[in-house]
Amino acid sequence: RFLQGPGTDRLEVARLREALRSGCNFSGRLLNYKKNGCPFWNLLTITPIRDARDRVIMCIGMQAEVSKHTEGCRQMALRPNGLSASLIRYESRQIDQAADAVTEIVGAFPKTPLSVTPQADVGGDDCYHPNPLANSRKYQDLQPGYTRGDSRAAEPCPGPCPEAKIVPRPRRRRILGLKLMSWLGFATKTSSERREEHDDAMELRMSSSSSGDDDDKKERALVIRRAFDLGTSLERIEKNFVITDPRLPDNPIIFASDQFLELTEYAREDVLGRNCRFLQGPETDPATVREIKDAIAECRDVTVQLLNYTKSGTPFWNLFHLQAVRDPKGDLQYFIGVQLNPEERLSDQIEREGAKLVQQTAIAVDDAVRELPDANLSPERLWAIHSKPVFPRPRVQGSPAWKEILKARSKGEKLGLNNFRPIKPLGCGDTGSVHLVELRGTGQVFAMKAMDKAALLSRNKVHRACAERQILELLDHPFLPTLFASFQTVTHVCL
Repeated sequence: RFLQGPGTDRLEVARLREALRSGCNFSGRLLNYKKNGCPFWNLLTITPIRDARDRVIMCIGMQAEVSKHTEGCRQMALRPNGLSASLIRYESRQIDQAADAVTEIVGAFPKTPLSVTPQADVGGDDCYHPNPLANSRKYQDLQPGYTRGDSRAAEPCPGPCPEAKIVPRPRRRRILGLKLMSWLGFATKTSSERREEHDDAMELRMSSSSSGDDDDKKERALVIRRAFDLGTSLERIEKNFVITDPRLPDNPIIFASDQFLELTEYAREDVLGRNCRFLQGPETDPATVREIKDAIAECRDVTVQLLNYTKSGTPFWNLFHLQAVRDPKGDLQYFIGVQLNPEERLSDQIEREGAKLVQQTAIAVDDAVRELPDANLSPERLWAIHSKPVFPRPRVQGSPAWKEILKARSKGEKLGLNNFRPIKPLGCGDTGSVHLVELRGTGQVFAMKAMDKAALLSRNKVHRACAERQILELLDHPFLPTLFASFQTVTHVCL
């Protein structure tokens, strides 16, 4: 805790302490301080190591400085519509990357390490003491909302607390499935009975993926995961560019690529929410700046050369291309600013050749940004597609399942959770779960996929969920899934 300082979030520290006391995984971003007093953002990931009796004998902690690329305090900045001011959210992806690194470290430990006797209490409340009763059924039955195999306490801290998915990964999925089963209406039995049944069901579901894996399979899976980029198409464009939103006051930056941060020496937290004029300096040509301002006012594209300055004050030549992004109605959405950094001012001929390169990059960015939902949409419009009715396709419209669905809809009410009776969980993922449900009173069963809205937002998957819904609605083949309905609640969207 010597890394903590005046700006360290006490709620996050409390969450860390609770994770250590509970013997569960932790991943969170803390504002820490170096020896010289300089603050830095520290992505801390902790996972416990257990012996053959499932007792915590030590913890592995990995730190990663993410000051350059994290949103920092800008993560809490919101638009007037209540959504994030940043076009992309980075926290979940950074946590996933850290989790993979810790998984590799944990894999180096023997599967049945020797037991270690905890030391005596010499540090007060801030020392960690493994609780030998923490994994016993009687102890957990006394803890409200805490089930066997759960990796979290019921309420470790107020506010949202994203959980790390370290080792073993199925633990988080188990808890997500249990919570969603409760949300779907499993409330007819006592809490202890539900805990027994759900725990056994989830254990059975996960056993096939965990018990038979050998070291080679695990290593191959880790390689495949590394090869799969969890970022959006926009994040995968390895070029120097920013995106601004002219619909917000002062046309602020809402996205900055990693290459832009490397060139300008600024951290992402420093540039998000600011106008690009901070790159100007004493020798920046005012006429060129005026040309850019005129292009912004007229909503047109422009390519210029100008002298900019890094955070340390070092000047650099910038071949800058500005391109407007419009929505399908023709209204202005964003501006894309692409930079090319030559060593010196370019001649007219070379400038024309360079202009083609930055324009090609702008086109690629334009295509990628259109995959994302409009940042200015209201929350209602953001999820609107999931409230649209679904109609049967020609090949399957005569099926018994469709007949019962149409009969239920003929009563004039939209289908919702109350129309379905949950039977059992089928699977879980990072953003939601799939459950087997029955259309009440019909005997017809369906697979219902329920996705958490907050998780979709934090993991930049809103557009993917909408695209999935559009694609499923078009499918009409006996060997492919059929979409019968989609609806939403305050917290979830369901297919």
